[in-house]
Amino acid sequence: MGQNPSALQACIEAVGNGRPGFAAFPQTPLYQTQWVKRYNLDVRVTPAVVVRPTTAEDVAGVVKCAATNGFKVQARSGGHSYGNYGLGGDDGAVAIDMVHMQKFVMDKTTWQATIGAGSLLGEVDKKLHAAGGRAFAHGVCPGVGMGGHCTIGGLGPMSRMWGTCLDHIVEVEVVTADGKIQRASPEKNSDLFFALRGAGAGFGIITEFVMRTHPEPGQVVQYEYNLKFGKQADAAALYSKWQALIADPKLDPRFGSMFIMFPLGAVITGTFYGTQEEFHATGIPNALPNTGEPGRLLLGDYLGSIAHNAEKEALYLSNLAAPFTSKSLFFKRDQLLGPEAVKNLFTWVDKAHKGTLLWFIIFSAEGGVIEEIPTNSTAYAHRDKVMHYESYGVGFPLLQTTRDFISDFHKQVLSLAPKAFGTYPGYVDNSLAEPQKQYWDANLPALQNIKKIWDPVDLFHNPGSVRPAIQN
Repeated sequence: MGQNPSALQACIEAVGNGRPGFAAFPQTPLYQTQWVKRYNLDVRVTPAVVVRPTTAEDVAGVVKCAATNGFKVQARSGGHSYGNYGLGGDDGAVAIDMVHMQKFVMDKTTWQATIGAGSLLGEVDKKLHAAGGRAFAHGVCPGVGMGGHCTIGGLGPMSRMWGTCLDHIVEVEVVTADGKIQRASPEKNSDLFFALRGAGAGFGIITEFVMRTHPEPGQVVQYEYNLKFGKQADAAALYSKWQALIADPKLDPRFGSMFIMFPLGAVITGTFYGTQEEFHATGIPNALPNTGEPGRLLLGDYLGSIAHNAEKEALYLSNLAAPFTSKSLFFKRDQLLGPEAVKNLFTWVDKAHKGTLLWFIIFSAEGGVIEEIPTNSTAYAHRDKVMHYESYGVGFPLLQTTRDFISDFHKQVLSLAPKAFGTYPGYVDNSLAEPQKQYWDANLPALQNIKKIWDPVDLFHNPGSVRPAIQN
């Protein structure tokens, strides 16, 4: 069936029943700036319509309109997709903006929270705190939305201690390709539940999550060590020492850490969920790299640590829209770079033409509890990895020199660690030859078969989403 834009508009307007602010189309004034609002300004995309539902019934109606009239569908929560996948990733999709789906209810018997898919992480943290001092693992950017973050993984400083964000999902309400509002959990529609936890964009529109929660950690120790060098090569030995620490299978799971390279320097950050005495008892402070001066320690509570991490994150990748390019890669323990390879890589960075002063490369510790969960327990496939890196180059405008620097850095890493494989599905990369294999690795065949059952026409589609298994 071909696309029928006029019929689509009439159908969606009928679902909205005349409500102002329900939907906008390309001819709507300020469509791009007020409705589309691309995050990565380097990826141009114009959806056929942007809809802002308030109920699951609205979402179901819009999904039926799209299916009947031959349009693909994607949901947007916080809107931070690197490929603007919440807008479809390609022109002509139906974009369902979940901004009004802000439900929050805490069950104080089970301590499970029901949370709307449009909720932003920063607001969720405040509500969890107010509802009894509760928490679950997620990333540090407060403007990221639950709907995308918790369906691709949801990595953050608490993940080594508690697992990923999606590991906390108990049940979801989801609209499937037939336009039905369904529940998915380990007991009900378990195959769909498996797929939604790691590959959600290809399987339905989640309208609300039921999340298990933990008591907030009472105290938090935050570590920061700034490396002010004229050359990245001068930091190579310190990086190798940091890498050895985070690769230790016995590293206390209460500790998360990053090594961040940027122009003229680097920084090592760490977050330990416990007291200062417990932190020192782990031996981690003695294993952290330094050049004779101890790193800076900040002591505080859980909410304070979230605010501090968000502040640091904003220094490297803001909530503000910008033109940027990015790459990422996961590493198993036996794929980590040796000291000589690290030195060669950092020396290459010094010599490379970058085309911008807005670049940074983040190496993040994984493992811990994430690693203890079977790889095939959810769609998320990278539980056997202990580290990943992500790189960013930002430019106004974004120059080809910057694109080449980010791409060539990735090639350098692969040349030094040729067996490293796999990309975090939250760091989407339109240049990948086999994105689905990179995102979901050994879980991909199972996901393709589930897709064939639940969405055989590939209604829920973006450039990197799971495709249905080929019919025999």
